[in-house]
Amino acid sequence: DTLWDLAIAEVEKRENPDDDNVKPGEVWEKSILFMGNKNGGKTTIILRCLEREESPKPTLALEYTFGRRARRHNTPKDVAHFWELGGGTSLVELIRIPITSHNIRSFAVVLVLDLSKPNELWTTMESLLQATRNHVNKILTKLEKTNPEVAAEIKQRMWNDLQRDHPDSALVDPFPIPLVIIGSKYDIFHEFDSEMRKIISKTLRFVSHYYGASLVFTSKSEALLLKARALINHLAFGYDKSKSVSVDPSKPLFIPAGLDSMSQIGPPPASDSDIGKMRANTPLELWKKVYEKTFPPKSFCDLQDTKDPAQDSQYAEYEVDVMRAQKNQ
Repeated sequence: DTLWDLAIAEVEKRENPDDDNVKPGEVWEKSILFMGNKNGGKTTIILRCLEREESPKPTLALEYTFGRRARRHNTPKDVAHFWELGGGTSLVELIRIPITSHNIRSFAVVLVLDLSKPNELWTTMESLLQATRNHVNKILTKLEKTNPEVAAEIKQRMWNDLQRDHPDSALVDPFPIPLVIIGSKYDIFHEFDSEMRKIISKTLRFVSHYYGASLVFTSKSEALLLKARALINHLAFGYDKSKSVSVDPSKPLFIPAGLDSMSQIGPPPASDSDIGKMRANTPLELWKKVYEKTFPPKSFCDLQDTKDPAQDSQYAEYEVDVMRAQKNQ
């Protein structure tokens, strides 16, 4: 093929992306954005998914890597693009770079929340998911004008994980693109008081179910990382989805999207009189108030502790640094 043939094929593929019915011999591409708490273990999870034996470095702004897998012997390898947003919530505007109208149909989000920092958990989750949802909704609004079929298909797919007759379909608000929530550092979380663990687990179950997301708790233990990997491989390479479920609060949670229900989760963990005093317009707001009563949010600013990468020795470049010093002088 000449460069022109490849370019024409690429444009045609963009105009008629049909990932779900990938023909044999065709390559499928998926993109996944990892975001979440600073130092929450995102890089470790990505390296594990790609089976790379290297030690994780702190992520600077937005980083990219990719993985390839062949579905069968002698077939072209599928490609998964992995984006990772560093800096916690401070650089959330950068999500506009990886998520575009070209790849929205094959995009998914993995939110990594650090279970060892319950006071930052809700704030991090809320600001990252809201910013992503707003950006995706803008893309969908544009697509409704330019390519209504694709927009309709994405909206339909949001509900795919919930069975038609699921009793909670009126109570949930699925995320516009596939979402996986990973609770990291389960080993530290496991040492918490059992009441605290129950509140955090219950709240994350509610949030995941509300957004139509899968939920998994993980740590550095190989068995738990494998479970997280199974969910990510499903998004990245279309591997079969796991049907196993673990909702016991004394064990690490593992709940694929659509397999939980409000009746199993139960009411927010607070007394009826407390709930009566809380003024909330939506179930999500009520859970937030109950959660923040036990774990008041820290007013933390991710930007304050962002070190200047120009001073970081791992990015040293002799000639550039000499010019920079000269200029500063």
